Amino acid sequence: MEIRPILSALLRNKTGPILVAVQVALSLAILSNAIYIVQNRAAMSARTSGIADEADVFNIQVRHLKVLPHEASLASQHGEIATIRSVPGVLSVAQTSQMPLSRSGNNTGLATDRKQVNSVTLGSTYYSAESLVKTWGLQLVEGRDFLPNELIEIDNNTSKEFPKATIITRVLGEKLWPGATSFVGKELLNGTGSDANPLRVVGVVEKLQTPWAQIDGRGEQSFIVPMRSTGEAGYGYTARAEPGQLDRVIKETEAALRAASPEPIVVRIKPMTELRKTRYRADLALAWMLVTVSVLLLLITASGIVGMASLWVTQRRKQIGVRRALGARRIDILRYFITENVLITSAGIGAGVLLALGLNQLIVSKLEMARLPASYLVGGSLIFWALGVIAVYGPAWRAASISPATATRTA
Repeated sequence: MEIRPILSALLRNKTGPILVAVQVALSLAILSNAIYIVQNRAAMSARTSGIADEADVFNIQVRHLKVLPHEASLASQHGEIATIRSVPGVLSVAQTSQMPLSRSGNNTGLATDRKQVNSVTLGSTYYSAESLVKTWGLQLVEGRDFLPNELIEIDNNTSKEFPKATIITRVLGEKLWPGATSFVGKELLNGTGSDANPLRVVGVVEKLQTPWAQIDGRGEQSFIVPMRSTGEAGYGYTARAEPGQLDRVIKETEAALRAASPEPIVVRIKPMTELRKTRYRADLALAWMLVTVSVLLLLITASGIVGMASLWVTQRRKQIGVRRALGARRIDILRYFITENVLITSAGIGAGVLLALGLNQLIVSKLEMARLPASYLVGGSLIFWALGVIAVYGPAWRAASISPATATRTA
């Protein structure tokens, strides 16, 4: 089929084709970026926190009505640990200053040399007096867990003592010492300058997300230090329950803590599954919203193509009839309208690819995302080519079915 007559006909009536092409361009730009964001958010929300079998792990926050003296606070914390451990179905328990995905915690600037004025990067600090490696099932890829003599117990109000050992994530090690393949034995500084506390790396875990679980590498820049402190009214613990026993264990843990305390306390318990759900609620809501917008865009674009093609068929009834009278077959009429629509759609796709790249550049500058892969543009283009053919097929078939006598009859 000759393309030139089709192009000539389109150029004589530019408004309709331009509107359809613009609609395709805008839809492709939005759809390709929307699908990419949806896939990115879905993959992000499925990332492992580093905790093995998250469905069996929960967090306990215990708050007293007043700040206890140092010795009394230590005794209270030891007692609460023992109480949680005594609950049937609790496999392991540890004190922790924060939880992955909880969106609340502590970050510290880290350095590797006292001459460094600015920190190399930030690390999320997990203070724990027991083994988080054991309780959370963290995967040690190098080194060991803490030894009992590496734990310190201090009063935050009077002591500046700081632990000497730390366990870091692989990502944090790679950030602090680029190019290194082993991190055990290296020394990092908690802070900068002469007052920075040195920490010797004794172990490396494969993964442990920060409380904020950022999208980029910062979401895994965590380190653990062996310390129990006093001087606050409340403390946090984490425990692992036997598989399938989480709900019962949570209820009995809360009841046991309240019963064991000589004074009223506030107990709040959250399973890891709830922390994950809360952390990614906004991301999943955004993903569903974009899916809805994408579906609506496809429907609107298809409706526009169908409507425009139907209008063209009505306007060209006599032209179609003349062509049929001169010997044009149904397949020729059908091919004409489909080719015409493919040309319009292709023009829209060309503009849409440029718009998609521009929109992606804006998204990259505002959000923590990588650039749009070419596969999304190719996939989006194929979707709109297919959509254009499917949408125009009905009107094109009706046009091909018009008889010469009917089409050329005058009112």
